[in-house]
Amino acid sequence: MSDQSEPASDGRGSAICFRDVRKVYPNASHPSVDGVTFDVEPGMFIVLLGPSGCGKTTLLKLVNRLIEPSGGTITIDGVDTRALPAARLRRSIGYVIQQTGLFPHMRIEANIAVVPRLLGWDKHRIATRVDALLDLVGLPPDEYRRRYSSQLSGGEQQRVGLARAMAADPSTMLMDEPFGALDAITRTRLQDELLRIHRQIPKTVLFVTHDIEEAVRLADRIVIMREGQVVQFDTPLRIVMHPADVFVADLVGADDVLRRLSLIPIASVLQPAGEPNGAAIARSSDLRAALGLLMETGLSTVDVIDDQGSVVGQVGLAEILKASAGGDSS
Repeated sequence: MSDQSEPASDGRGSAICFRDVRKVYPNASHPSVDGVTFDVEPGMFIVLLGPSGCGKTTLLKLVNRLIEPSGGTITIDGVDTRALPAARLRRSIGYVIQQTGLFPHMRIEANIAVVPRLLGWDKHRIATRVDALLDLVGLPPDEYRRRYSSQLSGGEQQRVGLARAMAADPSTMLMDEPFGALDAITRTRLQDELLRIHRQIPKTVLFVTHDIEEAVRLADRIVIMREGQVVQFDTPLRIVMHPADVFVADLVGADDVLRRLSLIPIASVLQPAGEPNGAAIARSSDLRAALGLLMETGLSTVDVIDDQGSVVGQVGLAEILKASAGGDSS
């Protein structure tokens, strides 16, 4: 293989290209991944969505070569992933799984520092990075760096897992149902945290889930898979409004008005801010929640606020009715 540079690791998001990617296991009746082709722009949050066995986790693991492809190519910033030693490739990619994978015998600071130590970072740089990441994921360093994973809640462990994946400032993050084992309240909080972090540090993220609401809430683009193939690759709004086929429509509940509204983010129909009216809803909420607030207050519009509580726009009944009727507001 030619001597190529490894994917960028300066913190910016990477471009990822999938070209006719396939994975066929011995004696399998059909491929797990079957001719997948699509492009991911730098800094995009991409969700791989589909039923169990559709190939989404296999596709994710082909990126960092935890599973080796049977054919096709995956490039990161133009570098074929097979042109690099697998261990070197994996050190350049963050990886978060449902079980967190934290080492129980190591303190939190040591867990986060695993990859920087492998890369030969000095102690001061590692300590600084650990504290910065704990702050980023909402865990005060003085309180958490010396704890063990057994002393943390499930949500706190997942925050540490995210910090560890980001430790060496990778350009790409792979996340395999990281919140799947958590309760609904903790899951929503961590989704909010992940969105906040991604807005602050827009790495390229590939995120696997089978949860429709989670997919629409997080994604810039959704890859819908069925039997190893990509059925539709588009924005959440266009997938809900214009599903490619009956399978996609059933998957996202496109014919149920209230469900459709619950899958459409407020941000997709946001209107310019007018005079504040005293009723506010978070920008990360969905149109079903906005409709509920409108009905509760009797107002025709409500203010939309960002994470800092600043008004960034408004949404009203007109936009909700248009969306519920299938009008594309994107």
